[in-house]
Amino acid sequence: MVNLHHYTWICRGYMSPNTATAIAHPNIAFIKYWGNRDQSLRLPENGSISMNLEELVTRTRVTFDQAFTSDIFDLNGLRQSGPALQRVTAHLNVIRGIRGIATRAHVMSENNFPIGAGIASSASAFAALTVAAVHAMGLEMSEKDLSRLARRGSGSACRSIPTGYTEWYRGSSDMDSFAVSIGKPNHWDLMDCVAVVAATHKKTGSTEGHKLASTSPFQAVRVADSDRRIDRCRNALLARDFETFAEIIEEDSNMMHTVMMTSHPALFYWEPATIEIMKAVQSWRKTGIPAAYTIDAGPNVHILCESKALENIKHRLASIVGVREVLVAHPGCGAKIV
Repeated sequence: MVNLHHYTWICRGYMSPNTATAIAHPNIAFIKYWGNRDQSLRLPENGSISMNLEELVTRTRVTFDQAFTSDIFDLNGLRQSGPALQRVTAHLNVIRGIRGIATRAHVMSENNFPIGAGIASSASAFAALTVAAVHAMGLEMSEKDLSRLARRGSGSACRSIPTGYTEWYRGSSDMDSFAVSIGKPNHWDLMDCVAVVAATHKKTGSTEGHKLASTSPFQAVRVADSDRRIDRCRNALLARDFETFAEIIEEDSNMMHTVMMTSHPALFYWEPATIEIMKAVQSWRKTGIPAAYTIDAGPNVHILCESKALENIKHRLASIVGVREVLVAHPGCGAKIV
């Protein structure tokens, strides 16, 4: 349940439209979120660490108007219905409940990167939706509470609210499961080269995948070891220790995909090019190139590197069969009104 005592709001009349536009960036998780202990609140089984991706952007405008008889959702210029609309409406209902209104909304959202393909489009989508809707309603919330609220729409969205490098606390309840910044964007000159091998929407989305996590015999082992991986990743990140950082993020990514592949039914997100990139990155690192891979719920591979290696890695990725394009992103800011 949302605790209304943790929110304040500015009263507005709702006789005329109330509009706000926000942007948010997807994030790449270094320590992964996979599996919920509470599906409705999206309380994770383990904490996680990530980096916002500056050049990848979701821009969302929300307009509340009493003239609307139902919610409207446009994504990249296309009117949405079915599960996509239902998920947006469900999140708006949580926010409407906080404000104590029933006014319907028109949501217009655009991405400059592929959606549903393992580039955390739901993270930026619900972070931007949360910030825009809260502002359009005249609510005032702390970053902590915005993160908690965004988590209700998409777990990883809570990490797109703070700036730069973020850590999502597992917490014990809705009240203390949120993300905080553990490093500003300029803390470390890491780059994310996203090797896109498929831009189509994955057949099994992350929401369904989280529900299947508990069916894998390896999930309990993965969760039990998560605090060690989080501590090691955080320490390496803060110390800018790339060797340790590379080792732990690849280990964590492999562990998550082991759970996926041994779930019932099994989830196979990788394509042949995915594996080729993984092997290539490890071979590059043996020659002294600071590169490491991590893969979210999809076939596309995120290659983290220090900026000095960026052009070399882009050139090498372009030569791998199956790589359709390479997206490059710096550490990014948090969600904000524009």
